[in-house]
Amino acid sequence: MTNATVAATSTAKTINAVGTTCTDGTTCTTKTLFLERLPNLPIAESWAQIEASDDTDGMMEIPLIGHVSAGLPIEACRDDRTLRVPSRMVRRNTYALQVRGDSMIDCNIFDGDVIIIERQESAENGETAVVMINDQEVTLKKLYIEKSGVRLQPANTSMPPIYLKNSDIRVLGLVMGVARQAEMAA
Repeated sequence: MTNATVAATSTAKTINAVGTTCTDGTTCTTKTLFLERLPNLPIAESWAQIEASDDTDGMMEIPLIGHVSAGLPIEACRDDRTLRVPSRMVRRNTYALQVRGDSMIDCNIFDGDVIIIERQESAENGETAVVMINDQEVTLKKLYIEKSGVRLQPANTSMPPIYLKNSDIRVLGLVMGVARQAEMAA
């Protein structure tokens, strides 16, 4: 299975999933591994590697709109870059966020990964979701609806859950895939 490469230039704001090697000092390339979430399996066991071809026919551009915390929630800040991913990872309202933190490592989502998100306003119990808290901060956690409110559960046993009222959160989307630099995948 071949890995695609990611090329980011100092002037462009596109992360290209199929790029060229560094030759002029301004373009850097790194291998990227694409993982797609399989349905009806626990997220920690549900990843299938996708082969990304070196031609751009099977690739699509999606918005990379910023960062999401896998740890303590961070302020929501909008970015305007794009990411090229295999077209089979793109659905109707797909976007990407770069992960900061280690709270989702038991779900195979690591600091520096770029998660592929399908925009949705609701989540089932136990779904891994991007959640906005009090219209200010965003975080990536497993969402559980309980009698007293909502529990945002990290997938890292060393981190405590976050308990909130239902009215304090808004689901922004569900994790459907991951783009990871190959050196992290080893």
